Amino acid sequence: MGSTEDLDYPQIIMQYSNGFLISKVMFTACELGVFDLLLESGKPLSSDAIAAGLGASTLGMRRLLDACVGLKLLAVEMTQEGVYLCWQYLADAVREGRNQYERAFGVSSKDPFGAMYRSDEEMLKFMAGQNSVWSICGRDVLAAFDLSPFRQIYDLGGGGGALAQECVSLYPNSTVTIYDLPKVVQVAKEQFVSPEERQITFHEGDFFNDSIPEAELYILSKILHDWDDDKCKQLLAKVYKACKPGGGVLLVESLLNEDKSGPVETQLYSMNMLVQTEGKERTAAEYSKLLEAAGFGVIQVKRTGKLYDAVLGRK
Repeated sequence: MGSTEDLDYPQIIMQYSNGFLISKVMFTACELGVFDLLLESGKPLSSDAIAAGLGASTLGMRRLLDACVGLKLLAVEMTQEGVYLCWQYLADAVREGRNQYERAFGVSSKDPFGAMYRSDEEMLKFMAGQNSVWSICGRDVLAAFDLSPFRQIYDLGGGGGALAQECVSLYPNSTVTIYDLPKVVQVAKEQFVSPEERQITFHEGDFFNDSIPEAELYILSKILHDWDDDKCKQLLAKVYKACKPGGGVLLVESLLNEDKSGPVETQLYSMNMLVQTEGKERTAAEYSKLLEAAGFGVIQVKRTGKLYDAVLGRK
């Protein structure tokens, strides 16, 4: 046997101790079904899509997948998301005052979800991201006002249903209907909303082009900021017409200061609306003006201190 004087024993011991951690990473990925899911898909999946597909947290799944890549159990393919592609043309958006879909994707689009819904994977990722937002901020905006008198609620553009789930949890005597595009409703039913959640129902449709059923309260969460004032007035007028007397509409948006000096996060969101949509972030007074134009009165505003705030208008 040769001499062992040149061996780095502390390093060797550390490597041996890491063997347990390495095996746990591999077995955990197997237990959760990471490799099975990727094999069944037959194509690369994003970390968010894998997390959603396996019912895991996005934060935890990203770290697990990073470790699998480092161990060479998986390969990673970096892709550019729609939001980043559009932001490459921010200067053009500022000069022209319009979104940058044509430059980013080679097609003209007025649909603010054009990039998010280019594929099922993109749509799933977008919906999972929105659900993550409402898991953090949903209860704050829903508790900003006492919504318990409203028993019949429609969540227009409710997506993956996280806000609807928070709503029925906070107001157990209410029912919430998620109104969204057919393909969004299908994914929400399959991936996000448990069939045991009897207080949540679905309505397929395009709320700009299809009728809006009668209800006591309508929730528009991060909807109006996608559109210009004319489109907002058009939608709010439809909501007002459908709303039962004494009912209302709850706007959930990130509010700018009245002098538009901040908050900085909201200013950045507004830049994002510029490059991706027809809309913008607004002040409380600007949202109140839109509500008043549609017929709503007794308008109340509550800042939550979180990313999103609440504006309630009554009929």
